[in-house]
Amino acid sequence: MPATRDELLARLAELGIASATHDHEAVFTVAESRALKAGMPGGHTKNLFLKDRKGRLFLFTADAEATIDLKWLAAALGASGRFSFGSPELLVSVWGVEPGSVTPFGAINDAEGRVTVGLDASLLRHELVNVHPLTNTATTALAPDDLLRFLRATGHEPVIVELARAEA
Repeated sequence: MPATRDELLARLAELGIASATHDHEAVFTVAESRALKAGMPGGHTKNLFLKDRKGRLFLFTADAEATIDLKWLAAALGASGRFSFGSPELLVSVWGVEPGSVTPFGAINDAEGRVTVGLDASLLRHELVNVHPLTNTATTALAPDDLLRFLRATGHEPVIVELARAEA
């Protein structure tokens, strides 16, 4: 069974990670969440669940408004060939979240370490990072260093890339 929101928040507390969670209506896209974000300081995210030609899985988290060149990103993350999007079924079975709720916090459910986590470096320059706590009916804010600490505690050493280099 995948972790619940409460189990995730308890794990953050066990790690000594301060966070604040705000409940809201379900949002499924960056566009739908813009109005909610206005009242929440920090960097907001978009998340891509990807698969390469060899079937390796990747979760990439970037600033919500970032433009992402998937060909460039595949090379930056060391993927084999081009990326395709992972199926909803694969997302649920490996990352433990439904489409629309994709989040780096899904690492709590990937005990086998099947997913390589990538983060946009610009996101880590915000005072806070806002991500879904395994459900798209809430947003959890935490310090970037604490997001990194959480990922490492789950066995997911994040690959940090500069998306701005791809845009230049």
